[in-house]
Amino acid sequence: METLVRLTENAVPPLLFRRLLRRLGAVGTERLRQTYQTTFWYDFGPAANVVEDIILTLRPHIAGKRRVAGVEWWLSRMYPTDVRVDFHQDRDEKLALRTGELVHPRISSVLFLNRVRGGALVVTPELPDPANPSLAPTRLDTADLVTPRPNRLVVFDGTLTHGVLDADNQIPDGKLPGRSRQRRTLVMNWWGHRPTDIPAWADTRLYRALAR
Repeated sequence: METLVRLTENAVPPLLFRRLLRRLGAVGTERLRQTYQTTFWYDFGPAANVVEDIILTLRPHIAGKRRVAGVEWWLSRMYPTDVRVDFHQDRDEKLALRTGELVHPRISSVLFLNRVRGGALVVTPELPDPANPSLAPTRLDTADLVTPRPNRLVVFDGTLTHGVLDADNQIPDGKLPGRSRQRRTLVMNWWGHRPTDIPAWADTRLYRALAR
């Protein structure tokens, strides 16, 4: 069966990757509860922070000759014992909420920053199913699973469904007992146009520890 994802190990040059880890450590718990709602737009202009440096570095590998207007990015920080993101398709979120129209990025990508117990990324052509825990598709035999590893990059079509398994690599269905290491990733969606009302990082006062 043809794979749905493209994997690259050691995707970011080591010095740049270590700089990202240091800066993310300095971000601490800032907006941890809103981590998935704190997204930024980058149009490939002069880089103002370490994430934008990484996007410029990865652009030839991820986008190639495909026309993209820019990247919507965010920091994903979660505990595999308490996964708080359902299976979903990436979309222009505010447009969808306002009008119901579904517009997807051209390319989705995730840069894993650390190892954790469980926490695999699931990518599947099947649609989310509201009847199941975490909206998981009923069929997962067509899915690709990607284990978190530092500096591992996964790239896939922006229309595909994806989600995160819990610390036991099972479909999340409530909080698990015990503690787990925080699962950290940098998520980058590559768009043909700018999604609705997504600010540039430089126009906000958020995550200033990421500055160059």
